Formats: sequence, C-alpha cells, structure tokens
Amino acid sequence: MKIYLTTNSLPQVKRNLNLAKKSTTPFAMVAFLTLSSTALPSCGAPPNSLENRVAGSAPQASPAPAPGSIRGEAADSKMAAAPKQASSETPATRPQLIKKAALSLVVKSIDSSTKSVTNIVEKQQGDILAFQNEKPPDPSIRQTATVEIRVPQERLETTLNALAKLGTVQNRALTAEDVTTQLVDNEARLRNLRKSEEMVLKIMERSGSVGDVLKAAQELSNIRESIERIDAQLKSLRNQVAYSTISLTLEAAVSSQQTPEPALGLRMQETWGKATHSVGELTLGLFDLGIWLLAYSPYFLILGAGVYGFKRFKKQQSVPKTQEPKLPD
Repeated sequence: MKIYLTTNSLPQVKRNLNLAKKSTTPFAMVAFLTLSSTALPSCGAPPNSLENRVAGSAPQASPAPAPGSIRGEAADSKMAAAPKQASSETPATRPQLIKKAALSLVVKSIDSSTKSVTNIVEKQQGDILAFQNEKPPDPSIRQTATVEIRVPQERLETTLNALAKLGTVQNRALTAEDVTTQLVDNEARLRNLRKSEEMVLKIMERSGSVGDVLKAAQELSNIRESIERIDAQLKSLRNQVAYSTISLTLEAAVSSQQTPEPALGLRMQETWGKATHSVGELTLGLFDLGIWLLAYSPYFLILGAGVYGFKRFKKQQSVPKTQEPKLPD
C-alpha cells in the first residue's frame, strides 16, 4: 500500500533530522535518510492527490432512481409474481373422464371384418367384452353383428380411426362423463374413515368394560364396511377412467346377385320328403293316442255307466203313475 504525504508533514521531517544528528548509530542515520528521501518527493504532489486516488479506487455510486420508476418496477414485479402464486396455489389437474364411443359400419363381409376387428383390438392392447352375430333368413335383409370393445383411454382415438377404415361409417359418436368430483369426494371420505378406524382401534386397546369393547367393535365393523364399499367404488371409477368402451355395429351390404332358385325336380323331392315325414308323425301320434285311451278305458267305462244310470233314473221319475179302476161292490 502506497502512502502519500502532504506539505504539512515538513516540520515533522525536520524534527526527525535533528534527532538523527544526535544519534550515534551510523546505521540508524542511513536508514532515516533513506526513509526521508523516499517520503520527500511526495511533498510536491497536489493536496488533493490522495483524495483523487481514494475517490478513483472507490466504487461509483449509482444515481438514485426516480420515484415514478420505482413504483412502476414494483407494480411490474407484483404483476409478474401474481400468476406464479396463482399457479402454485391452484395446480392444474387433469379431469377424470369416462369415455364411451359408438361406431356403425357397413362392410362387405361380416366374417372378414370380425377377424380384422380382433387384430386391431389385440394391437391396441384391448379386450372384446361381447360379440353377437345375427344371420337373417331372408338374403335381402342385411346381416348385422355387434361387438363390445374395451381399450385404454389413451388409445381410444387410434382404435376408432383404425376401425373406421374397415368400411363405410354410418354413425360415430363419443360421450364423456366427468367423475373428478366423485373421485375427490370418495378419496376424502376414505381418508377420514381410515383415521376413524385408527382411533377406534386405540380405544379398544385401552382397558374398559365389556360393553364398551363390544360397542367399539360394532363401530369398527361399520367403519370397515364403509371403507370396503368406498374402496370398491374408487376402483370401479378408476377402471372406467383408465379404459374406454366402444360399441361397434357391423352391417353387411346386401349382395346384388340373388341366390338361384332350386330346380323343379329338387323342389318336388323336398316336398315329398316333407309330406312323408308329416304322415309318419301323424301315424305315430294316433298310435300314441290309442295307447293313452286304452290305458284310461276303465275310467271311461265307469264314467259311462254312471251317466247311463243317471239318465235312466231321471226317465223313470218323469213317467206319471196310472191309477187302477175300482170295482163296484
């Protein structure tokens, strides 16, 4: 560190020289003269050189900002901090939706389309819940098939687009039900019930009368029943949210080529076969009826005899009696 002396230090230098003259040690004299020679040249420096150097080495103070700018910066900082605070207080949660889709297609062949649907469902890691195929007796009526499909929710749109490529889309619908509130309420109720369960268990651990223990056990049973019911509801809702259902309807286009009618000889042969079969069925039916009548014949004879006797008795009662003439005395 350099030291700069001002002109006011000259008297002090002279006093130091006088003291050096009185000293008897040459070494001290030489050292003192050397120190004085290094300090004297700085006496000619301007009085404010020390201040200038100190001022140059000190950091420059920044000018004070205007009051208006301070208020503006404070307002900007508050406005910038407001969205961050709002976002931290209300975090954005993804809505829990139960999605159901319906798709109706007109395809060329039900069988080939069914195989394609199975491959698409397996590729999208889904399941086929139900399948029904109806073949009409009249070829002029469309053959229909219904398929119930379940796929992960994130693959719903991909599955619908893949199924739509199998034929001509007649109808496409998508519905969503928001169950976020139900899930939150059930989770809160489940937490409260678990806390109640812990409290009842602590009460049962304490020593008490048999009646108190029985009451606590009954309350614990009711709480656990409610916990199981709400837990089952939560699992069902989460499963419905995680997997979406698709109701697929396939309709086969009616072919323009009608099936040819069978030949006349073939139709006569089929008719003769049906007639002989009907005669045989009638003969067997009459034979069975005869056996039944033979088995019940005693009862029929008894019933017939009773009816005959009753009619004969009524007839005798209806005939008036004739009086014999009296002979004269």
